[in-house]
This record gives sequence, C-alpha cells and structure tokens, in this order.
Amino acid sequence: MKLIRTSGFLLLFLYLLGLLGHSLVDAAVKKYQFDVQMKNVSRLCNAKPIVTVNGMFPGPTVYAREGDRVIINVTNHVQYNLSIHWHGLKQYRNGWADGPAYITQCPMQTGQSYVYDFNVTGQRGTLWWHAHILWLRATVYGAIVILPQPGKPYPFPQPYQETNIILGEWWNRDVETAVNQANKLGSPPPMSDAHTINGKPGPLFPCSEKHTFVVEVEAGKTYLLRIINAALNDELFFGIAGHDMTVVEIDAVYTKPFTTKFILVGPGQTTNVLVKTDRSPNRYFMAAGPFMDAPVTVDNKTVTAILQYKGVPNTVIPILPKLPLPNDTSYALDYNQKLKSLNTPNFPALVPLKVDRRLFYTIGLGINACPTCVNGTNLAASINNITFVMPKVALLKAHYFNIPNVFRTDFPDRPPKPFNYTGVPLTANLGTSTGTRLSRVKFNTTVELVLQDTNLLTVESHPFHLHGYNFFVVGTGVGNFDPKTDPAKFNLVDPPERNTVGVPTGGWAAIRFRADNPGVWFMHCHLEVHTMWGLKMAFVVENGNTPELSVLPPPKDYPSC
Repeated sequence: MKLIRTSGFLLLFLYLLGLLGHSLVDAAVKKYQFDVQMKNVSRLCNAKPIVTVNGMFPGPTVYAREGDRVIINVTNHVQYNLSIHWHGLKQYRNGWADGPAYITQCPMQTGQSYVYDFNVTGQRGTLWWHAHILWLRATVYGAIVILPQPGKPYPFPQPYQETNIILGEWWNRDVETAVNQANKLGSPPPMSDAHTINGKPGPLFPCSEKHTFVVEVEAGKTYLLRIINAALNDELFFGIAGHDMTVVEIDAVYTKPFTTKFILVGPGQTTNVLVKTDRSPNRYFMAAGPFMDAPVTVDNKTVTAILQYKGVPNTVIPILPKLPLPNDTSYALDYNQKLKSLNTPNFPALVPLKVDRRLFYTIGLGINACPTCVNGTNLAASINNITFVMPKVALLKAHYFNIPNVFRTDFPDRPPKPFNYTGVPLTANLGTSTGTRLSRVKFNTTVELVLQDTNLLTVESHPFHLHGYNFFVVGTGVGNFDPKTDPAKFNLVDPPERNTVGVPTGGWAAIRFRADNPGVWFMHCHLEVHTMWGLKMAFVVENGNTPELSVLPPPKDYPSC
C-alpha cells in the first residue's frame, strides 16, 4: 500500500512538473503601444521635426520568443497616412498584419489606430520593422529580436552580451518634401547627407561628437552584434578596426559560421556576428560605408560608432578600419558566396528539389512621358517591363472579398521578348507598360524565380524582398542567366535562406520557395527610389483545400481607404 501511495505521489509530482515545464515553453503574449508622433531632432548642425515611434529614433525594439503572440497597437498622431511592416515575419495566413500600404491594408489616417496581432512561428533571430508607405521609413524603424524558446540554445557559443547595430540614412532636408520636389521635376531624389548607426552619424561628421553610438566592452569576452541595414538606398560594408567577426545568422536564419573582416548588408537584410574582445584595450571604430559598383551616385561618406574597452579614457582617439572600396565587386561576390545555411537536424535547409513553376523576371529602369513633370518625362522601373501601379484598395482585401477591377492576375512568367540583358547600355525605347498586375500561384506550388538585372539605362545591384516567405538563394552569377548550364551549378544542399536577396550588378539571382502561405504577398526592390519608380509586383497565393490552409478573416479594426 505504501508503495502505491508513493507511486501515486510520484506520478502527481511528475504530472505537475510536466504542467510547469509546459507553461515555461507555452506561448506568451507580448504587447506594445506604438504612438507615431513628430519629434524635433538635431543632427549635422541641423534641427528638424521627424516622424518617430514613441519619440524614439530609432524606434523601440520589439522583443519576443519563438512561439509568442505579439500584439502591437499603432496609433497615428502625424499628418501622414501610415502603415508598419514587420520585415521578415512570415505572417502565416495573416497578411492583414504584414503592413505594406495598399497591398495588405489601407494605411492608418491621422488619428486612427490599428492592432498588428501576429504569431512568431518557427522563427528566431534578428528582424526589423519599418514604415511601409512613402519614404517614412527614413526615421520610422526599429529592431525585432526573437529569442529561441527556453532550453534551446544558440548553435554557437553563448555570447556574454549583445547589442543592436541599426544602419540608417539621414537627410538634413525634410525627406517627403525633397522626394515630392524630385518627382515633380521627373528626376531622382537627393542623396542622404549621412549614414547613421543607431540614429547617430559619429564624430567624422560636423556637430556629431555627441551623436556617436558607443559600446563599452570587457576584454576577453564574446559579444553578439545584431546588424540591420535600415538604409533606404545603400548597400553597406561594415567592419570593426582590429577585430574579426564571425557570421552566425542572416535574415533570422542560422548560417555555417565563418570569420571575416567585413560584412556586406543590403537594405532590408540583417546579419548577426560574434566579436571576441581579444585585442589590446583601446577605442576602436565600427564603421560602415557604401558598396556601389555601378555608375550611380551614392552617399559615399563613412558612419562610425565606437567599440570601447572598459577603463580606456574617452580622450583616446579611436582606430579606424580600412573598409573595402565602394566599387569592390570581387569582395562583395566572394562574401556572398561564403553564406550557407547551417543545415543540421535541428535547423534543416528544406530546399525544394522538384520545381513546379519556373519564373524569369527582368529588372529594368526606364523613362516614361510625364506631361505634368518639369522635364516632360519621369524615371521608371519595371519587372518584365511592367511598372507597377499602386491600387486605391488594398490588394489583400480585394482578393479576400472578390472585389472586381482592382487588379489583374496576368503578370507574365517571363519578359515580353528576350534580349542581351547585360550587354551595352540600352538608351532607346525605354518606355514601360504600367498596371496593377499580379501573379497567381496555386497553394503549395514550388517556385523557382530567376531575377535578372538588365542594362536598361544602367546595370545596378538590387536587393529584392519577398513578403510572407523565406526563400533559398540557390545560385547567383554575373552576366545573363543561362537556363542550360547555370542550374547545374545550383547549391541545393545548404544555400543561404533569406527574405531579401542582392541581385548582383549586371547579373542574376535564382531563388526557390514553396508557396504554402496563402494571401497576397508583395515583392519589391528594397531601394526606396526604385520601389517608388515601380520596381515591384505581388503574388496571389491561393488557399489550400481546408480552412486551416486558408487566409484568416480580417480583424475588426482593419483600416479602410
């Protein structure tokens, strides 16, 4: 009898322990209030009002664990219509929370609120959030840090501490005014006046000694840097004087670790690196500068922050790293070739090996007639020679409620006519067709998409972002993609998994993904100037066969146009 009682007590104890353990890993609910408001900010000897979240520049970091539910109430107190995108979060069946204005939602008007309610499923690492309308993401952005579930360690040495490094751009002028003036002329908007690290340009700029980000470190430790490129138009090299970095994650996906002096991060991309503080105690500059290997003018100034060993006085002048030259193509290509998925049993690379649908999209710039522009023309950008026209009704709403005459689903799988895409610059017949044309994809289709840069006006590197999905970058190359020989070189074992891919200047990138997330998902160049000119499109992914594989109903507070 005593044995039975003990066993019963033991079973009860184990049961309670099981409940406790279950509650430890159960999803928590993380709630945030985002008040979008104007704030006067001074940089480079100039003060101006900027759009912020909660008066912070950059905005607040959203912290969550894998498996959590996140509820963010956004209230718009500024004169601009606004929406926020949670960049890299897959938003399974829940495009209503994705955020791109007029694609998945109408923007919040002045005085309106909208609750972004989403689950963080099967993702952990560094992502970010930003405004997704006009050029407001120049100041409206912040980090998303998704920690692993309890008891699931990083697949690399546990760092002593971690810090966010958000790379951005700063304009002395009001950005929206400058962009509107450029559009009226039909010319490109002005370049930024500085790059920033966590909103600060660093001491190489005027009036910026006090606007310098400093990380204080202890000698002999390992630190994790979560690096985000929130710049609008510039790919950036980043390095730390005297220190190597070990890349362990890109776009919230673990990678095979490798050591490098510099990393390359395109707009929209994130990179996590480990840094060992094993140098002689000193002050070391962290620096970022542009990568641009095309004849396009960029802001080529260097932003700096300081890695400062404890005990070193602030009077010590920091050591500056020698970044790669802005046009160092070989460094950029070599760096990207080193990026590989971890591909372990715990973190497999589930690359689609069988392809149901092959797409070939050309990326081009163009010039269209513009009777209202001072120049008589304006610059355009296109995919398969189609310049995307933004609708007046959100595409996801039109799809869900079958609203007619909002979009067509005849986006072509390949360009209208083949040509020598990356030959001599093409400067005649630069007109594009326009329309709100989407590509319809059956649920669970495996898609291979080749993005091909072209020399219409000029070749240029394009960071392409797909909403609602990660994809595998199975191949990249310079020149024209060859469908006969290039697929044989694809990496189908451990290719990098990303949400934003850099299409090389005068080259191509091939990606694969499984269309298992129903809804309307935006794909666009993450250079804001090109997005504005129409370098964007969207996929309509059909529902699966059951309600559990279909788009969820819209929330009650869904904004109307």
